[in-house]
Amino acid sequence: MQAAKLPLLVLVGRPNVGKSTLFNRLTDTRDALVADLPGLTRDRQYGSARFENRRFMVVDTGGLMPESRDPLAVLAEDQARMALEEADRILFVVDAQAGLTPSDAAIARELRKRGQELTLVVNKAEGRDRDTASADFHALGLGEPIAISAEKGQGVPALLRRVLDGLPVVEDDELPDEDGTVRVAIVGRPNVGKSTLVNRLLGEDRLLAADVPGTTRDAISVDFDYDGRPYRLIDTAGVRRRARVWEGVEKISIVKTLQAIEQAHVVVAVVDARADIGEQDARLMGLIAQRGRAMVLAVNKWDGLAGDVREQVRYQVSLKLPFLDYAPTAFISARHGSGLGELMDFVQQAYESTMRELSTGEVTRVLEQAVESHQPPAVLGRRIKLRYAHQGGRNPPRIVVHGNQTEKLPAAYKRYLANRFRDAFKLVGVPLLLSFKTGDNPYKGKKNVLSARQIKKKRRLMSHVKR
Repeated sequence: MQAAKLPLLVLVGRPNVGKSTLFNRLTDTRDALVADLPGLTRDRQYGSARFENRRFMVVDTGGLMPESRDPLAVLAEDQARMALEEADRILFVVDAQAGLTPSDAAIARELRKRGQELTLVVNKAEGRDRDTASADFHALGLGEPIAISAEKGQGVPALLRRVLDGLPVVEDDELPDEDGTVRVAIVGRPNVGKSTLVNRLLGEDRLLAADVPGTTRDAISVDFDYDGRPYRLIDTAGVRRRARVWEGVEKISIVKTLQAIEQAHVVVAVVDARADIGEQDARLMGLIAQRGRAMVLAVNKWDGLAGDVREQVRYQVSLKLPFLDYAPTAFISARHGSGLGELMDFVQQAYESTMRELSTGEVTRVLEQAVESHQPPAVLGRRIKLRYAHQGGRNPPRIVVHGNQTEKLPAAYKRYLANRFRDAFKLVGVPLLLSFKTGDNPYKGKKNVLSARQIKKKRRLMSHVKR
């Protein structure tokens, strides 16, 4: 069964209405630059989002300014219109504080011509009656507006329930394939050898490979068997810094790459041993880790490097990618085929780790051993107690820990627990996710009703106190 395509929500509107703030709220990140400056966003920004166990993607666009002659504004509008072509739902964002403007009306006319399903979002409505904040915008004729505050988060859950209604449900723990096929996404910067790697694994020149960055434009899936197990390799377009991405086709390729990451069981992140490991590599792998995907790092073009150069490359990997200490590293040559056996062994281990079923008894036992070895710190004289744990999902594996005052656990102790779980269950290549829940006091708010005998005893004691 093929994985469901993630729904795509596109944010549009004139500049400075809060689209980037809403993008950050939906994706739970600070990826979009936010400032009180019209036209700050020029390029499209893609992000992954999750709401009520459903996954989707969000696109932040530059402001639409129909009356502007600024060349950069025109380019930003072109990028926004490309995003609209991809949209499953359009969120037209307006400003409650500024009220209805001629630019809003002009944008509404353009969106109405498209015939796509859209929702009118009245932002910056904090501290206002929602009906009053939305009153002016009924004149646009785009249906019932929904008032929110992207900055405060007010009204956002209701907005998402309305927008996502009717779109395909891609649940947070939905498995991309149920027939045993392992989906492996091959990602990295342009010209690091991704297509060459896929061809070498297949044993044939199935994909076009050349020493020209950007040869691959789409995410291409290829099925093959390795060691008796079915695999689906997804060769993706190289991801470059946004400042260098202008062509519309390449923009769409980046969406495909992000969707491939979301739908994969394991991601093979390829870097070039003969080039510097840069910020873009770290950002891409940080995104993979953030999405909880099992990952294997492949350092390509390893053949022919001198010993001192190899040591320098190993040092650069540990220096610039310290957050990938859980991900195994394979040093390979896609062109000559060296190291590919070890790479596929790591992929198999990562798949088994991300799909592993953990019993509540096993997980709780590891938690108890971890607490016995290293107690949680005390808070205001009260010791934090961790009582039991259970598995909360797979791909990525998620463990839910129950106790009291868990919200006060320091980050260092949470990392300690994650490492203990990872070591105990021999999890390879997965960023183990921990959730903490504080149980309610069952006696909170309940009055202790005394028996007749207890009441007599209390009166007797009180009489002695008075004497």
